[in-house]
Amino acid sequence: MTPEAFAALMDRAYVDMRPWSAEEVAATLARPHTHFLSRDNGGLIAQLVAGECEILAIATEPDVQRKGIASALLSDLIDIAAQENAARILLEVASRNDPARAFYTARGFAPVGTRRGYYTLRDGSKDDALVLSRAIAQRQSEDAPTSQGT
Repeated sequence: MTPEAFAALMDRAYVDMRPWSAEEVAATLARPHTHFLSRDNGGLIAQLVAGECEILAIATEPDVQRKGIASALLSDLIDIAAQENAARILLEVASRNDPARAFYTARGFAPVGTRRGYYTLRDGSKDDALVLSRAIAQRQSEDAPTSQGT
């Protein structure tokens, strides 16, 4: 998936949030330690640095949401992070995004902080970001998935 395609996907998937531009996606993918995973009609950008993995963006096509694509992407990322000996995964989620919060809670993420006014919504208003964390069980598997690392 190209940066342009992922930015367009984010535009369709992020109902309230301001999506990233293709330039922002490309610049993020160009940074060291950044991983891009894509599967079916979804994608995920994360960075693995200093024993931590941080999900920067995840999106799936609206008409196939809740079909397991985001779960599969997250599972792939957990496997990669475990192979790279990351201790935990962090992410931010908008405080008003109840479906996303439920998704992450069901997958073992717990709140560890709040960033006030972090997100700018499409209407220009602000929303807090809840910082969530999940420990990663270390796995030593030779057949763990790979990603496009830069």
